[in-house]
Amino acid sequence: MSSKNKTQVIIAGKIYTLSGYESEEYLQRVAAYLNAKISEFKSADGYSRMSPEMRGILLNLNTADDYFKARTRIEELEQELSAKDREIYELKHDLITAQIRLENAEKENSALQDRMLEDQKKIIQMESRLKSLK
Repeated sequence: MSSKNKTQVIIAGKIYTLSGYESEEYLQRVAAYLNAKISEFKSADGYSRMSPEMRGILLNLNTADDYFKARTRIEELEQELSAKDREIYELKHDLITAQIRLENAEKENSALQDRMLEDQKKIIQMESRLKSLK
């Protein structure tokens, strides 16, 4: 198990110490995400007149919205991946079936060529006999 990391981050202009098993880089990315959201809200009309509690709720709601949208997108991608996996499986099955048919056709072709050579030899032998009978 990895060790617990502590790192200082700045969120909304205040310094916080975060700790967790994630890397410092990850914790800094989380703080940067929150700062981007806060900056986005600060530019919205009426944000500055909201109470700190409402600002926190707004931040939480938007963060949860981003999370659920990302989760939905992941589920969609997983379904697409599953469909692609099935399609690949079917294509591989079709390929194997086509290879087997090709091998069988090549064997049949080879057998027909052998038979044709035998028949040509017989024709030549019969023509030779016919000439010798004349």
